[in-house]
Amino acid sequence: MRLFLAASTILLACAAPLAAEPPAVASAPVTVGEQLTLRSAVLGEERHLAIYLPPSYAKGTKTYPVLYLIDGGVDQDFLHVSGTTSLNSIWGRSQEAIVVGIETIDRRKELVGPTHSAELLKQYPTAGHSADFRRYIADEVIPLVEARYRTNGNRGVIGESLAGLFIVETALEQPDLFQHYAAISPSLWWDDGRLAFGAGDVLAKQGKAPKLYMAVGSEGPEMQAGFDRVVAALTALAPPSETGWCAVVRPDLRHSTTYHALSPSALQFLFPVPSDEPPYEGFEPACSAAEKHARTLDGK
Repeated sequence: MRLFLAASTILLACAAPLAAEPPAVASAPVTVGEQLTLRSAVLGEERHLAIYLPPSYAKGTKTYPVLYLIDGGVDQDFLHVSGTTSLNSIWGRSQEAIVVGIETIDRRKELVGPTHSAELLKQYPTAGHSADFRRYIADEVIPLVEARYRTNGNRGVIGESLAGLFIVETALEQPDLFQHYAAISPSLWWDDGRLAFGAGDVLAKQGKAPKLYMAVGSEGPEMQAGFDRVVAALTALAPPSETGWCAVVRPDLRHSTTYHALSPSALQFLFPVPSDEPPYEGFEPACSAAEKHARTLDGK
């Protein structure tokens, strides 16, 4: 009996089909963009730029606006912002754009201005060289991009947190560097809010508001206070509008969720698609909440 069972088992095993070999497949890398390496004379070191070109770039001679992305290294915000730029253009929410991811290495050194706080200097001894990083962008990055790619002279910049602080600082101190600015969750608490406190005087001297999109979530009183001071300074010059400046407050979002949630509307503000049609489902005007927030600050 045992011999019969053993023989039966062997026969069944022989009759069972062999495991199928996986089909042969070809593979190729999925290319999102390219990385440029340059030696910066301003910063005195090697730096990287990550570049995304829209799909239509290879098909003609069209020129494109450029979105400069602060904290734009491949391991930073380059992939998700490039993806949002692509998705927005697919749906006709904003224009196709070249994305230039500007990598940061020491964010406290590169993205914040000097501080008068001994505590901050002790904690971040390299901090305070945002002017050098801005000069690197103005003197080296932008000329390189405009010589290498088909750009149309329309420059926008986007960033979040400390990068947002850097963008607000740039909009106040060198407003002509970019045509449009988007600062999401800007860290205006830095140096006890000194940049925000001085915004009114700076803007009054300039006599006009920069084309600036700002947004904040539920991120604590220090973040909100600096944000509100900049909004008040902008409001003194002009009301918020789709073609001027806007400030969006989203209490349902936090510091970790504002960027991904609000970058589509920020891009809509930076590079709008002219249209007489009503906004597509879910594509509300980027500044729909700005006027309401300004009235709230005025107590009206």
